[in-house]
Formats: sequence, structure tokens, C-alpha cells
Amino acid sequence: MPIKKKITLKQLADELGLTVHTVSKALRGLPGMSEHTRNEVRLLADKLGYHTKEQERSQLFENTPLYAGAGRRFIFLIAADQGLKSELHRILLESVQQRLAEAGHAVEVVFVPDDLWQPGRFKSWRDRNNLKYADGIFISPVIPEAVEARLIGLPMPRILLHFPPPGAGVDSVIWNVYDAMQQAIRHLIAMGHRRIMYIGDIRRSRGYRMRWQAFNTAIDEAGMSLPLDEFHIFELDGPQDKWTGRWQEKISRYAPTAFVCASQDALTRTYLACQITGHTIPGDFSLIGLEPEAVLPGILPDIARPTLPVTETGYRAVDRMLWRIANPALPYEQIMLQGGLHGGTTVRKVLPFT
Repeated sequence: MPIKKKITLKQLADELGLTVHTVSKALRGLPGMSEHTRNEVRLLADKLGYHTKEQERSQLFENTPLYAGAGRRFIFLIAADQGLKSELHRILLESVQQRLAEAGHAVEVVFVPDDLWQPGRFKSWRDRNNLKYADGIFISPVIPEAVEARLIGLPMPRILLHFPPPGAGVDSVIWNVYDAMQQAIRHLIAMGHRRIMYIGDIRRSRGYRMRWQAFNTAIDEAGMSLPLDEFHIFELDGPQDKWTGRWQEKISRYAPTAFVCASQDALTRTYLACQITGHTIPGDFSLIGLEPEAVLPGILPDIARPTLPVTETGYRAVDRMLWRIANPALPYEQIMLQGGLHGGTTVRKVLPFT
């Protein structure tokens, strides 16, 4: 039987119409290309069975099979009130689906009601969705914490796509919100802003609370002091016109020059409030959003934002899941991924004393 020829970087590059250098960088996770190009390279490399020396050494060291055996069944859990309307959750799900498909596995989406903490509700929901027979579960953000704790306690491999609670016996993969907030505040300060208003929920989940903590840490480290509560807007409920009234009262009283919007809802409400009241961004206020993608495509401008590595988080979560299955007795790890800052068009320079 003839020996199968080894696939080379040049063969991958020729088939994709790329340079060998670009293909090599894509497989090593280095910057310098779009995610679409990187995914094309990875897919072709997996299809043809090409692995870098670093991948082979890593797989050997971590005892993770290079090739899938029998296909496994995984479950991706999403808070029912989020559904797939959240851009962040959609990107996470798509990246997990893609990575698992590359390895020959399947993933199902199961929505998590917020009342599963009630007696008897969790067990019946778990059994109805056959969670006990899943090979592993991915727990996405914003699931109510009492319910999340029950999910973390399930007896199968779990990956928490969130910041873990103290003492949680679970692997987690998430982007580094502290670093993202530091980058956002440093950028605004470099552009002359000192009166920076935080807009977003600070109570709903650990992720939102940590964003607020990170904001305060960044402000303190910059040597600035702002009123901790009255200067900012934490409520995002109610009709837009009433919310706009509360927003306008705040900006009239405190005269912020810039907003940090901690969620898509905060970003959308703030931008609509500006339109309703005749203000412009960045003409009257600068703005940075913390979500991965701008909402309302074609309506919102190119939002300045930290480039939260959401897609990469999904990929890394799958890799961690397969590693955990192969290494069930090793210690849990909390993995945080770091991105950069996209300058966008929504931040303008102001005089330092403004």
C-alpha cells in the first residue's frame, strides 16, 4: 500500500491562493488576517489532515485526540429571555457549532427558563431535555445565577462561558473584561475626556457587575474621581421616551463628555436618546460600546469598542471541552482571552478642561 504523502504548508497556500506566510500565521493563531481567512485555513488544514508541530506537541502533551472517534452530543445552554436575539450569544453559538463540526461532533441548543430554581422544576426540565445523556454542556452568559449554580453542579463536563463564581468546580472561558474596560477608559482619557458617564445594568449578572467594577478601577487608576452613583445611569427599563427624559436630565445636570455603554441595550437606548433630543455622536458626546458588534446595521455609526474575542472564546471553549473529556482528573482552569481596541468613529478629541 503506498504511503500517503505529507501535506505541506505550500499545498494549503496554493489551494487557498494565499502565501505560505499567511497560512502559517493562521495556523499558529497570529494576527494579520480576517477571521474568515483564518477559518478557511483551519478548515482546509483539518480536512487534509495537516497539523503544525506545535499542535502535535500540544495534543500529545495534553492527551487530546487529534481526530474525533464516534461523534459526541453536546448541549449549548442559553437563557430563555435572551434566545438568539442577542448578537453576543449568536456569535458564541456559531463558533461552538463550527468548531465541534470540524471535530465531527454535534451540538444542540436548549433554552433555560429563569424559574428553574423552583422546587421540582429543574429536574423535570433536565430530564425532558435529556441533559443527563449529553457528553458535555456549554453554559452561556446571563443565565440566572441560582439556575447557573445548578447547571455547574451537573455530573458531566461543563464549560462556563462566563466569569466563574468563587469556588466553582468548573472550567471557564471568557474574554478579559477588565482589560477591555482599561483600554476603553485609556482611549477616552487620551482624547481629553474626564467626565465619563457609565450607562448599563450593574446588577443582573456577574458579568455586568464586573464591568462596573472594572470601570471604577480604571477611573481610579487614572487618578480621576466621579460621583459613584448619581453621575451614571444604571436603569434600562421602561419606554424609550421616558428613559430619554431621565437621560436628558442627567446630562443636563452633570455635563458628561463621553459615554461608556456596557451592553447593546445601553448602546441602542443612548443613541436613540441622542437622536430624539437633537444631539449627535461624536459631535456632542463621544461613545464607546462594550458589546462585540454594532446593533442596527446601517443606522448606528462605526462604534468605538474593545474587540472582545467572542468567536475565539467559542473556539477555545470547544478545545477546552475536548481536553476536559480526555483529562477528567486534572485541575479546573479559568481562561481569559484578550483583544484590542477598535477606534471607530464615535470618539472625538476634546480640550482637557472640557
